[in-house]
Amino acid sequence: MGSFSIWHWLIVLLIVVMVFGTKKLKNIGSDLGGAVKGFKDGIKEGGQNPADANAAPASQVTQETRADKNAIDVEAKQKS
Repeated sequence: MGSFSIWHWLIVLLIVVMVFGTKKLKNIGSDLGGAVKGFKDGIKEGGQNPADANAAPASQVTQETRADKNAIDVEAKQKS
């Protein structure tokens, strides 16, 4: 049992194309590429410096941290 030669890999590739078809393989490839791109974008966003991460947009709700961790913050709403 040695390593596979190029002919072994070509035969395996031919069988895979015959079983799955080119359209399905193309869809799988594009889905995998999109997932890798999303992962890379997520890594880039996670690698931002802390000054940029602390600057929250105006539409985002911010929460204050309190010294007493046992306190429960509740907002009461009136029925209308």
